[in-house]
Amino acid sequence: MKNLSLKMDEKVFLETERILKKVRKNRNRYINEAVQFYNLLQQRKLLTAQLKKESKLVQRESMKILAEFEAMDNED
Repeated sequence: MKNLSLKMDEKVFLETERILKKVRKNRNRYINEAVQFYNLLQQRKLLTAQLKKESKLVQRESMKILAEFEAMDNED
Protein backbone atom coordinates (compact mmCIF):
# COMPACT_ATOMS: atom_id res chain seq x y z
CA MET A 1 0.00 0.00 0.00
CA LYS A 2 1.27 3.49 -0.86
CA ASN A 3 1.36 6.39 1.57
CA LEU A 4 0.40 9.84 0.40
CA SER A 5 -0.26 13.24 1.81
CA LEU A 6 -3.59 14.79 0.98
CA LYS A 7 -4.70 18.39 1.22
CA MET A 8 -8.46 18.62 1.42
CA ASP A 9 -10.74 21.64 1.42
CA GLU A 10 -11.99 22.34 4.93
CA LYS A 11 -15.64 22.02 3.90
CA VAL A 12 -15.04 18.63 2.22
CA PHE A 13 -13.06 17.44 5.22
CA LEU A 14 -15.75 18.39 7.72
CA GLU A 15 -18.47 16.78 5.62
CA THR A 16 -16.36 13.63 5.28
CA GLU A 17 -15.77 13.45 9.02
CA ARG A 18 -19.51 13.87 9.67
CA ILE A 19 -20.34 11.05 7.27
CA LEU A 20 -17.60 8.80 8.65
CA LYS A 21 -19.15 8.97 12.10
CA LYS A 22 -22.51 7.90 10.69
CA VAL A 23 -21.24 5.05 8.50
CA ARG A 24 -18.65 3.93 11.08
CA LYS A 25 -15.88 3.50 8.59
CA ASN A 26 -12.27 4.60 8.98
CA ARG A 27 -11.10 7.55 6.94
CA ASN A 28 -8.50 5.59 4.96
CA ARG A 29 -11.01 2.94 3.80
CA TYR A 30 -13.59 5.61 2.96
CA ILE A 31 -11.14 7.63 0.84
CA ASN A 32 -9.89 4.49 -0.91
CA GLU A 33 -13.45 3.50 -1.80
CA ALA A 34 -14.21 7.03 -2.98
CA VAL A 35 -11.15 7.12 -5.25
CA GLN A 36 -11.93 3.66 -6.59
CA PHE A 37 -15.50 4.75 -7.39
CA TYR A 38 -14.27 7.94 -9.06
CA ASN A 39 -11.74 5.97 -11.12
CA LEU A 40 -14.54 3.74 -12.41
CA LEU A 41 -16.63 6.79 -13.25
CA GLN A 42 -13.75 8.36 -15.19
CA GLN A 43 -13.04 5.09 -17.02
CA ARG A 44 -16.68 4.97 -18.13
CA LYS A 45 -16.52 8.57 -19.33
CA LEU A 46 -13.34 7.84 -21.30
CA LEU A 47 -14.90 4.72 -22.81
CA THR A 48 -18.04 6.65 -23.74
CA ALA A 49 -15.97 9.31 -25.49
CA GLN A 50 -13.97 6.65 -27.34
CA LEU A 51 -17.12 4.84 -28.45
CA LYS A 52 -18.68 8.08 -29.70
CA LYS A 53 -15.53 8.87 -31.69
CA GLU A 54 -15.36 5.38 -33.19
CA SER A 55 -19.08 5.40 -33.92
CA LYS A 56 -18.69 8.60 -35.95
CA LEU A 57 -15.85 7.02 -37.91
CA VAL A 58 -17.94 3.93 -38.66
CA GLN A 59 -20.93 6.10 -39.57
CA ARG A 60 -18.89 8.06 -42.12
CA GLU A 61 -17.50 4.87 -43.64
CA SER A 62 -20.97 3.32 -43.78
CA MET A 63 -22.33 6.38 -45.57
CA LYS A 64 -19.54 6.13 -48.16
CA ILE A 65 -20.34 2.48 -48.80
CA LEU A 66 -24.06 3.22 -49.02
CA ALA A 67 -23.36 5.97 -51.55
CA GLU A 68 -21.28 3.53 -53.61
CA PHE A 69 -24.11 0.97 -53.60
CA GLU A 70 -26.61 3.62 -54.61
CA ALA A 71 -24.32 4.74 -57.43
CA MET A 72 -24.07 1.12 -58.66
CA ASP A 73 -27.88 0.79 -58.54
CA ASN A 74 -28.27 3.99 -60.55
CA GLU A 75 -25.88 2.70 -63.23
CA ASP A 76 -28.17 -0.23 -64.02
